[in-house]
Amino acid sequence: MERPSFSSALIVGAGSGLSASVARAFARSGMKIALAARGTAKLRPLQDELGAAAFACDAANAGQVRNLFEEAARVNGEPDVVVYNASARLRGPLIDLDPAAVERALQVSAFGGFLVAQAAARRMLPKGRGAILFTGASASVKGYAQSAPFAMGKFALRGLAQSMARELAPQGIHVAHFVIDGAIESAEREAPSGKPESLLDPDAIAETYLHVLMQPRSAWTWEVELRPWVERF
Repeated sequence: MERPSFSSALIVGAGSGLSASVARAFARSGMKIALAARGTAKLRPLQDELGAAAFACDAANAGQVRNLFEEAARVNGEPDVVVYNASARLRGPLIDLDPAAVERALQVSAFGGFLVAQAAARRMLPKGRGAILFTGASASVKGYAQSAPFAMGKFALRGLAQSMARELAPQGIHVAHFVIDGAIESAEREAPSGKPESLLDPDAIAETYLHVLMQPRSAWTWEVELRPWVERF
């Protein structure tokens, strides 16, 4: 049973949370890491820790996405793993939402995912291999009250991932979507003492990303749902 190997990962929408855990897990497996975000100052600690490259990029801007892939390839080699982790949350009563703000949220959560995935696929298809991973949320499958823009964006991203998986898997590209169904633990958000492990551990999530990435192509999955043991679904 042959397992895949990867040399270079690009994580778009990087920060100090889940994407940092994914970057660490991928780096431990031997990959060079490239991080992309609209602002790169916040990435410096992770960049120094992993020896990663960092690039400024607005994922909803086609020109910036094109430049990102060119620069990432120049610095770290062509990325054979691309993770789309960017999203925009916008909450409020439906009748009060600012249309311009909703449009921007959709650009980040969904349109940016399309731009990044398209750029990745164009580079992977000639080689017949690679992986494109998308970070979803509870809102990927459940629309909550006063959270329509987030649900719209995440539903769209999930549809993109499913369509891509059906189109690209037969051509050697593994596409996977991760439904993160619950709150993620962080320095600002800790599980209550009475319910240990009631929040998703970002390092545990990252291990699942790595596991899916390393699946033999005879048994690929396109979607995984992850939630803590106390989460209702």
